[in-house]
Amino acid sequence: MKLQLEILLATALTIATVSVVIAQVPPEKQFRVLNEPSYAPYITEYDAGYRFLSSENQSFFTLPFQLMFYNTTPSAYVLALRVGSRRDLDYTRWIWDANRNNPVGDNSTLSLGRDGNLVLAELDGQIKWQTNTANKGVTGFKILPNGNMVLHDKNDKFIWQSFDHPTDTLLVGQSLKLNGVNKLVSRTSDVDGSD
Repeated sequence: MKLQLEILLATALTIATVSVVIAQVPPEKQFRVLNEPSYAPYITEYDAGYRFLSSENQSFFTLPFQLMFYNTTPSAYVLALRVGSRRDLDYTRWIWDANRNNPVGDNSTLSLGRDGNLVLAELDGQIKWQTNTANKGVTGFKILPNGNMVLHDKNDKFIWQSFDHPTDTLLVGQSLKLNGVNKLVSRTSDVDGSD
């Protein structure tokens, strides 16, 4: 009986340990990006100012899509995906917003930590938006060529995707679910990005 209990306990510990290891984002895929005060030079939709995201170990750009911070009012930034490049459009368009009802200030951060949760937080650590994917097996982040921003597991299965959380734009391959689980909601105005 004692041996069976020891084997059962050892098996449970092994499974728990393997589960934790599987759920971790490798160090080379983790990032923390600062919303730094410098603006990009090109014209955008809503006449918004915007800031590029940069990290040594993570790309936030897959032509023609790019993840950035933008603002239409001072010190109120929205994390968003844009489409277009200076070469192919008169100006770029914002196609997805993470936190348009809850903007962040200067020096806020976007981070993907070891636990796999993508988090947008103020300088003081207050979380303004997150994917709620902690310990769900996320091992990486990428922006796909169709504009879908994804958190994926080690087999490239999507754990979270922006296509499941549309704002005011649908892209090719994206759909709305029945019963209003997700829906398109327009901005209040060109200056006010809230719903």
